[in-house]
Amino acid sequence: MSEIRQAFKGRKVLVTGHTGFKGAWLSLWLAEAGASVHGVALDPDPCGGLYPLLSPDVFASDQRCDLREGEKLAALVAGIQPDYVFHLAAQPLVRRSFAQPIETLEVNILGSAHVLEAVRRLGRCCHVIFVTSDKCYRNEEWVHAYRETDRLGGKDPYSMSKAAAELVAECWRQSFFARDGLGSQIVSVRAGNVIGGGDYSEDRLVPDCVRAVTGGPALAIRSPSSTRPWQHVLDCLHGYLTVAAKLPLAGSPPGGDVFNFGPAGGSDHTVLEVAREFLRLWGAPEDAVQVVAGADDKPEAGYLAVSIDKAARLLGWHPVWDFHAAMAQSVGWYRARHEGTADMHAFSVGQIREFEASAQITPPC
Repeated sequence: MSEIRQAFKGRKVLVTGHTGFKGAWLSLWLAEAGASVHGVALDPDPCGGLYPLLSPDVFASDQRCDLREGEKLAALVAGIQPDYVFHLAAQPLVRRSFAQPIETLEVNILGSAHVLEAVRRLGRCCHVIFVTSDKCYRNEEWVHAYRETDRLGGKDPYSMSKAAAELVAECWRQSFFARDGLGSQIVSVRAGNVIGGGDYSEDRLVPDCVRAVTGGPALAIRSPSSTRPWQHVLDCLHGYLTVAAKLPLAGSPPGGDVFNFGPAGGSDHTVLEVAREFLRLWGAPEDAVQVVAGADDKPEAGYLAVSIDKAARLLGWHPVWDFHAAMAQSVGWYRARHEGTADMHAFSVGQIREFEASAQITPPC
């Protein structure tokens, strides 16, 4: 029986943002591991995604709440009495943060404080996996990967909100959780560009590719030379689950309260390369890509990567699927979804099982 199943079987786990891309995959994996999964989030994106395709049996409770409603959120958390909280709910889009800067700050900073305060008010041990982003680092466009001890910061509203959220987590960690004697831990986890089936968000590369090959607008590439390390969503979530599984055994993860999770070397590819690989796997012509001339008025970083040395050394965590496997699994999911012949709940469980086999994780008994 795997460490993950041992940690979560029979446990009450709250996932904020369970209607989103990562949150839906995490909820499904936790349910398959035997956890009692409770979700708190806004309504799902009307564009679709994994969440609407899941069986309702995945969730022991499924509730709606804006994280800015602190008292309502605290009441929901008190009613659940969770053993773990995976805090994923956020305004997750860089470009949207330019159009909605105040909402982005309110949700990502104040909303995160409300989550931690709701857990603090439980008065019992509850571990928090606090999900932010690689964009919390002050990006100097270095070629080396950012380490957990590097400076935080952000030039755009989204990145700044994630850096500030990390400061919120550190404040609650030191001012409250470390002093209450309950044993609760807050562990921040940071990951970068994540791909996989079920993401239909606006202004994201792979969802834009999907829309282009399924009758939507042509694929327009704003920054074709921007380079990122690309990681499958299950690799990222495996990191989150691994660090959480260490908490009941060790009291705190060995080596600190912050961990990066990213892909292995060789996963750096330009936006244009990713788009062409998607089109190749789908069987669409390369000329479906249109490179948009002119500067982007809402630019993102040209390069950003995180070091995973700490997670490998202290947690024994390593990425499993390389770039080509991640792309193939992603395209496979979207093809199955849009051909309409597969039970997508079962298909998604199958991808989790395939990942576990690749990672040599013992499946549920």
